[in-house]
Amino acid sequence: MSTIIKEFPDRKSLVEALAGQVGELLGKGIVDNGRASLALSGGSTPVPLFERLSRLDIPWQDVVVTLVDERWVAVTEADSNERLVRSHLLQNRAAAATFIGMKNRAASASEGERECEEQLQNISRPFDVLILGMGGDGHTASLFPWAEKLGAATAMDSDRSCMGLASLTAPHERMSLTLPVILDSRQLYLHIVGQDKKDVLDQAMRNGPVEEMPIRFILKQQSTPLTVYWAP
Repeated sequence: MSTIIKEFPDRKSLVEALAGQVGELLGKGIVDNGRASLALSGGSTPVPLFERLSRLDIPWQDVVVTLVDERWVAVTEADSNERLVRSHLLQNRAAAATFIGMKNRAASASEGERECEEQLQNISRPFDVLILGMGGDGHTASLFPWAEKLGAATAMDSDRSCMGLASLTAPHERMSLTLPVILDSRQLYLHIVGQDKKDVLDQAMRNGPVEEMPIRFILKQQSTPLTVYWAP
């Protein structure tokens, strides 16, 4: 199953195209199963997409939204992915969606794993749509290069749906979906912008250790359709 790469002349046309695809797949999920699920990543890149999605005319009351990963900070803090999604997606028509976050009252992400697992059990899988980002170091979700628990978080025989992880370089402990759960999706999208990210993608598409650039776990898998959306 080869990776499809779609290139757009600008970020606005990318957002329009990707939002249209996401809306179509969520609508199909609702028709087929009565409910649809959408898992999202944080960062600055998806903000225009979230805002465009929020205005889609679909039955959002039948959509469950969750996160691919979360920084272990209060949901009121600027670094919180939950805050980002609530501020930019769960508005307008999408305010009717159900949101299930990852952050809980545990002191650390590792201590909060069990409660997060229980929360995630409220979302039927496979996810209809899961959207990933990618860092300049080749990380995706909170699967960071050479992270201490990277092997456990990417083990395909794991029965874990989420795991607390720490990066060697990035601030904050994180909670991340595990690789088998990320791949338990009907459609994966990788949303990246800028020439620097295209260069990172090109490097990741070449041979090398997956631990060095964990996005390779996604690019090299053969189980779930993946489309990359890129604009300069």
